[in-house]
Amino acid sequence: QVQLVESGGGLVQPGGSLRLSCVASGFTFSTYAMRWYRQAPGKERELVATISSGSSTNYADSVKGRFTIFRDNDKNTVYLQMNSLKPEDTAVYYCHARLFMGYWGQGTQVTVSS
Repeated sequence: QVQLVESGGGLVQPGGSLRLSCVASGFTFSTYAMRWYRQAPGKERELVATISSGSSTNYADSVKGRFTIFRDNDKNTVYLQMNSLKPEDTAVYYCHARLFMGYWGQGTQVTVSS
């Protein structure tokens, strides 16, 4: 069955960096676009970054120039490198794959605070 397992979240000071990982299984990872979403307390889930099967990328305006999405198809893993983190980046971050239906990971908490 399809599984997405995120890791890499934690507590970081403003201006710091984190790298999130999402290991996928149960489908042919290299042929699907992958996405990172986030959901802050009291807010709707929002799309943060997308990477196509061909490694084209798109970002939300709020993270452009600070976040980088990339993938390693040999490891069935998609990453989100987050630099220059701000308190408003605090959220649960989710990995997502849209096959014949959408699949979500369990999420990983990112807290940006001094």
